[in-house]
Parts: sequence; C-alpha cells; structure tokens
Amino acid sequence: MDVFPPFEPHASGRLDVGDGHSLYWEVSGNPSGPVVAFVHGGPGAGTAPAYRRFFDPGFWRIVLFDQRGCGRSRPISSIVANTTAHLVADMEALRIHLGVEHWLLFGGSWGSTLALAYGEAFPQHCTGFVLRGVFLCRRHEVEWFLSGMGHFFPEAWRRFIGFLPVIERGDPLTAYMNRLNDPDPSVHMPAAKVWCGYEEACARLLPRNDGGGELEGGPGVLAMARIEAHYMIHDGFLEPDQLLAELPRIAHLPATIVQGRYDVICPPATAEELALAWPGARLKMVADAGHSAMEPSIRAALVEAVEDMKTLARR
Repeated sequence: MDVFPPFEPHASGRLDVGDGHSLYWEVSGNPSGPVVAFVHGGPGAGTAPAYRRFFDPGFWRIVLFDQRGCGRSRPISSIVANTTAHLVADMEALRIHLGVEHWLLFGGSWGSTLALAYGEAFPQHCTGFVLRGVFLCRRHEVEWFLSGMGHFFPEAWRRFIGFLPVIERGDPLTAYMNRLNDPDPSVHMPAAKVWCGYEEACARLLPRNDGGGELEGGPGVLAMARIEAHYMIHDGFLEPDQLLAELPRIAHLPATIVQGRYDVICPPATAEELALAWPGARLKMVADAGHSAMEPSIRAALVEAVEDMKTLARR
C-alpha cells in the first residue's frame, strides 16, 4: 500500500495566534469526513504537499499546518514566544477556528512529541494517534542526536563537529545556538546548512549518494536549524519524562507507532518504551527503514496505519 495520488487543498489561510505569530493552515479531502491533523517534525521543518498523500481524500478531512516560525507561517525562523506550550495552544486555537470537534493526530519525530503533548493536554478532542520515529525530547535523546549518531554516520558527524573550533566542540549545542541566533547571515547560514546537512545525512537506511553534506541555504534551512536547536537546548520545554508521566491521560485511546528498525535519529528503544507503557498502542517495527517518513516501507506502513484508523474515526 503506497501513498495516494496528489491532490490540492480546498481551503487555506492564516491564523493569528498572538505574540506576532500567524500560522499557515490548509484543509483538503472530504469536507464532511472525520478529521486528521498532520503534525510536522523538526521542530521547524514545516509541511509539504506530499504529506497530504498519507490520507485517503475521499474519507478524511485533512488538516495541515505550519508551526510557529517555519514553513509558510510568519515570522519565519522566529524563536520568540516559541515553546511547546505555545504550539499546543496554537493547535487548540486552530481546532476551534476550523470547527473541529475531534481529530486523529498523525506525527513523526518531533511531530510525535507535539502530538503527545497536545493529546495529553486535550485528550477529549483526540480520536487516536499515528506516530512515527518516536522522540520524547529527553536529555539522553538530544545527546544521542548530537554525538551518538556519529557511531553510525561518522562522516556526517565529522562534518558537523568539525565545523566548530576545537575549543567549542565540548558543547556543540551551545556553539551552534550562538551561531544560529547571530543576526549576521554570514554567521547563521553556514551553521544552519551544516546542522541540517548532518540530520539529512543520517535520515535514511540507504543514504543519498552525496551524503546530504551540503544543502542550499534559505529561510527554511535556517528555521529548521534554529528552532530545532532552540527546543533541544531547552529539553523541548518539557519536564523530565513528562510525556510518559502523563500518558495515562490518553492511554485509553488507540495508537499505532510506526518505527524504522534502523532509525538512527530516533532509535527504536524509545518507540518500544512508549508502546510498552500504552495499553492501547500497537508498535509496527519496519525492518528495512531508517527515520524518513518517505522511505518506501515507512510510507506503506503509515498509510496502512491510517487506513486501520478509519473504523475508529467516527464517534
């Protein structure tokens, strides 16, 4: 089972959520169908048209939106008033704005983090979850991103750490944060390109031929790097183990967790830990995939997971 053919949204707009931020949103698919919301990763990655295609447009009312500071939301790359609590409140404001009573949440990587955070804050508005590449934004998971991935992708890590002066390599997150928030593009753009290149190089079971080592610069690259580092240095603006501690609030809801066996960015141990703590969850370990949602086996498993949710979508 693969993704659905391309289709276009039938409504879109911007929602003012305060603090100078406005969110881009779009709705596609069946206007009267059960609602599914795509919660993108990063944080800071934004959405893309391909992400609609995980969902049957004849059945679902499909909501995509760009979180604060990224994609088509404005201002781009802003970390002002940008925390997990803000993003959760933004999702609730968008739900109300669109007149949605309940929605299925679909999120991967950071999108799984935010979907869980929203669900635990507003369980009464959730019908279930489809999660991929689970990331709970705990300190050891952040440390793995900064150094552990280098055990599997040493060339990519060498580029990532080698960008910094030797004296700063003991604390790469702070060193990158300082550069990414420097107002001078000649400082922040090279750092953003290296940061995003590192993650891109580690995202797939079969890496790209160029290793993902050099990306074109642009506002999307800066947003991804700056916002991701901002959240990582603050532990996702979450208390230690917060998402697991508050899991009982959504434990009665169904969830499918799709996890690449060779996901180096968000290793499978976290997905299994979440699944074991969640009576309503089903873990699908994909044997021939890494982290990216667009790897063929991951795509197929995600579409199948959403199809399975159709029977539970109406309540």
